[in-house]
Amino acid sequence: MLELGVKVLLAYLLGSLNGGLVLGKLLGGPDIRTVGSGSAGGTNALRARGKWFALGVMVIDVGKGYVGVALLPGLDPGWGGPGIDASWLPICCAAAAIAGHCYPVWFGFAGGKGAATAIGTLGALAPALLVPGLVAWLLVATTTGFVGLSTMVAAVVLPVFLLLTGPPGSPGLLLFLVLLAAFIIYTHRSNILRMLQRRENRMAGLMLLRRQR
Repeated sequence: MLELGVKVLLAYLLGSLNGGLVLGKLLGGPDIRTVGSGSAGGTNALRARGKWFALGVMVIDVGKGYVGVALLPGLDPGWGGPGIDASWLPICCAAAAIAGHCYPVWFGFAGGKGAATAIGTLGALAPALLVPGLVAWLLVATTTGFVGLSTMVAAVVLPVFLLLTGPPGSPGLLLFLVLLAAFIIYTHRSNILRMLQRRENRMAGLMLLRRQR
């Protein structure tokens, strides 16, 4: 159990290196949590600091999720087994990295909404699932312009797709996807409220139908 605890802790600490806040410290300028939606994620980074800043944020946030799942579970500290089925260790590290992104210890436990880091973890856990997730995201984004809604729909599509197609995977993968979808919806609760109040900002550049009119 010591190995499990240490690796999960390391995944959480890695996830806590929030891209928007790290780059903000390095490059200067306002804390992106004080502008726009108040989130430290990629979408608010784009609105607050522009596309190149947002690209850097995405690289960091996706990358740390991938590293936390692809590399950390395979490290051998020489302490024996992790204390659980080995197939669960990457899933536990994935959950810890996402939690670290949303509640970063380095930045007062106020981070992003978890989507970019979740993409990185899925890239290591089950990369084939990124395709249906991306398709769902693009369909909603290009018809509604709501990035938050697109992210929530994509997260819900993943466990449904796994149930319908049954690709090979560990028993914990479906549970992880269901909990991830619920968590993504929770972290986007402010987006849901703004949509209900008709105050949610659209990214008009994503809306193909509107541009064709």
